[in-house]
Formats: sequence, C-alpha cells, structure tokens
Amino acid sequence: MSEKKIVRARDVMKSDYAEIDGMMTIAQALDVARQSRTRVLVVKKRHPDDEYGLVLLSDIAKQVIARDRSPERVNVYEIMSKPTIHVPGAMDVRYCARLFDKVGISVAPVIDNGQVKGIVSYNDIVLDGLGVDVEAL
Repeated sequence: MSEKKIVRARDVMKSDYAEIDGMMTIAQALDVARQSRTRVLVVKKRHPDDEYGLVLLSDIAKQVIARDRSPERVNVYEIMSKPTIHVPGAMDVRYCARLFDKVGISVAPVIDNGQVKGIVSYNDIVLDGLGVDVEAL
C-alpha cells in the first residue's frame, strides 16, 4: 500500500498579495491592488501585539461600492476583517479546507513565526493541493 503524500498549506499558497496600512483610503488600497495584480490585501500590524487584518476585493464591493460610499473617504480599517483566521504553513490542506468550511471563509493568510508567508484559498487547495494534473484533464 502506497503512502499518501501530505500536501501542506505552504505547498499551495500564493504570494500574490500585498501588505497595506489600515489608515489608507480604499482608493489608495485599490491602487496597490491594481499595481500588484492581487485580490487579497493584508493589513499590516501596527505594533508587535497587534494582529493582521485582511481586505478582499469582494469586501470593497460589498461594503463600499454596494453602499455607495466614496472610496476616497473610507479607510481600510473601517471594512477590514481583523483579527484574521490564519493557518500555519505546515497545516495539511485537508484540515485547511475543513477549517475554511467550519468558519465560513474562503481565503486565509499563511503565517509562520509571526510573519505572513503567503495566502491560501479554496482555489489553491483544489487546483494545487489534490495533486491533479490539470493539463491531463
């Protein structure tokens, strides 16, 4: 019987995220997202005892655009999720998927030694974590 290889969050995480300051306006945050071609913005800690925040483009759509708020007048800290649920890089992607389902999220930062190393999402888990050769499909 062959042993199944464990796929970990660090194996499938993506590094296409940007770190921003919570005091930025949504307009400024969108500029950063456009320049870095990302849909996930990690809000930096303000001090060592602080926690990371997270803003997704869908958060901006729901909390700014849909509510007809001005991106130039809304600050990131007003709409960010903080603290974020994060996963360690060594977490098995099966447990990562279970955690996402249990708490109702679809993306989380991968944090090791107190630092963001990447972002993992359902897409990453399914496309990269199952070991499926997508080109063979």
